[in-house]
Amino acid sequence: MTGNTHILGGITASLAFAQVSDYDPVILVGAGVVGALLPDICHGGSKIGRTFPLLSKVINSLFGHRSFTHSLLFLFLMGALLNSFVTNESVVKGILVGMVSHYILDMATKNGIKLLFPIKMTIRFPITMTTGGAVENGVFAALSLLSMYFAYGALATYF
Repeated sequence: MTGNTHILGGITASLAFAQVSDYDPVILVGAGVVGALLPDICHGGSKIGRTFPLLSKVINSLFGHRSFTHSLLFLFLMGALLNSFVTNESVVKGILVGMVSHYILDMATKNGIKLLFPIKMTIRFPITMTTGGAVENGVFAALSLLSMYFAYGALATYF
């Protein structure tokens, strides 16, 4: 998936989560975008990889792409780390929801992810798409519509 699709996935997932939780939807969305980009720190060409090139290079050389940072282990470790140092639960939950949205979107690609790292098994959906292809554009459009739908419900309390 492209960075823009991951960002929109994080927004959509955060707004959907806001529908069923009492967390601040605005903070959830901001943190959800960060979480949606975070797993690609292992890829030097990603939005976050270009922002932190040295860290990205180190992580990629240790683990490669779509392995450790795309795993349940990384999600659990991030959750523990965030819960230890971040006092705002909306931020913590938003980052984690964004990360999950990233995992789900990448499982829909042909390359899949190493969700169970350190087990080297690749996890992907039975029907996959090519990153940047026409189907991804359709997913982007669907996420756009869903985000508007969820935003209406989540942000109605602000207006």
